[in-house]
Amino acid sequence: MTISVRLSDKDTELIKAYADMNNISLSDLIRNAVMEKIENEYDLECYRKAIEEYKENPKTYTMEEIKKELGL
Repeated sequence: MTISVRLSDKDTELIKAYADMNNISLSDLIRNAVMEKIENEYDLECYRKAIEEYKENPKTYTMEEIKKELGL
């Protein structure tokens, strides 16, 4: 799939220079940046949900309790 993005000349120069400095293609740079952004937002959402669950039930476990529960 091909996706087009409109950029200013200044932004284009900066992005190309960054890709060149890191010896990666523009496609790889943009793909990696977008995927990282998605992963970060997903991680943040998981964190928020975990905090809410913890507020509702603030029970914690020691590493030893977890190992015992898992039979490790």
